[in-house]
Amino acid sequence: MAMRRVVAAAALLACVLLPMAVSPVSGRNITAILDGYKEYKLYSKYLSETKVCDEINSRQSTSMTILVLSNDAMTTLASDAGDSLPAIKNALRLHSVLDYYDRKKVKKYGDESAATLYQATGDAASTTGNVKVVDQEDKNYGFSAATPGARICTVTKEVETHPFKFAILEVTAPIEFDGLFDTPSTSNLTRLLERAGCKVFASLAARSGVLKTYEAAMDKGLTLFAPNDDAFQAKDAPDVKTMSSANLTKLLQYNALPSYYTKTSLKFVKGTLRTLATTKAGVTVVAKGDDVSLDTGKSKSRVADTVVDSVPFCLLTVDSLLVPPELYVGAPEAAPAPAPAEAPQGSPSVAADHAADHKTKKPSSSDASRPIAALAAAGSVVLASLLL
Repeated sequence: MAMRRVVAAAALLACVLLPMAVSPVSGRNITAILDGYKEYKLYSKYLSETKVCDEINSRQSTSMTILVLSNDAMTTLASDAGDSLPAIKNALRLHSVLDYYDRKKVKKYGDESAATLYQATGDAASTTGNVKVVDQEDKNYGFSAATPGARICTVTKEVETHPFKFAILEVTAPIEFDGLFDTPSTSNLTRLLERAGCKVFASLAARSGVLKTYEAAMDKGLTLFAPNDDAFQAKDAPDVKTMSSANLTKLLQYNALPSYYTKTSLKFVKGTLRTLATTKAGVTVVAKGDDVSLDTGKSKSRVADTVVDSVPFCLLTVDSLLVPPELYVGAPEAAPAPAPAEAPQGSPSVAADHAADHKTKKPSSSDASRPIAALAAAGSVVLASLLL
């Protein structure tokens, strides 16, 4: 009887302590995987610049096949796209297939059609965003665009295969079709805002001159969070009609980031992001499933829809106005704001944005050990009680 108690106590103690010894399993990271292959360096670079890597990494529970291109083939794709990042992004999405394929599966089931990340965006006309899986002679197989007569890009190498979960396959050439490189125009930001139901925001940006600040940053890196018209009528929204010019400028600049993020890539942000406003208070991303919100420290605003995603510019709508904490009722009047810092080139890392305004305090070793000590103590108490 006593032996049974000892065994039971030991098992219970193991249940208490085991979680401390087991580290969480990391999900797949496409760029981290490709880092081990120099021949796909350029492909991986474009995945990062366009944020397509985040779209791939966000689908951890989805079976996927990534059709990669060698550095030479990727150079050809970039040239065909006119070196336009938005156009290249379309192509990279087309090469991200939403199902698992390898030689064995294709030879067993033959030709079929498969959806891609590009088809999932809704930007493709009809089913042109799909690809065809083609069983070729002998052991060969390949992929082509869904349009009639499209060339077949043969698989030259199965780089990595994790059956029915994830595969990376090298194909001979880029998969392309007429219209793949067509991208939306971003030349008229005011019209884009008005069509998205953000007429008040557009009017304020034009009247204050902040619209020119947005336009100057669009080619360098800009994420704009545009509140809809109803947001200005909310109970806790500031009265923009009586707001000083300096505070209105700060408010509008606070609704923008000097770097490129999509709704999906925001989910991977850790820490605080600095805005265009000359304020120490940035915004913190709160993500839960497909929902993404921005926390100012005073309130949260949900990121609703993507209006335009045109690397390195992204226009997103939000349900409520992002207000700097110092502009709330009772805060002192702000001094005239100097011109904002120039937006950085490309798409900077989240760590760089975080480091701009905040320094993370590292917990001491004694602090880190307290939860473990507490759990160990609790386990000892359980063990002792069961032995009595």
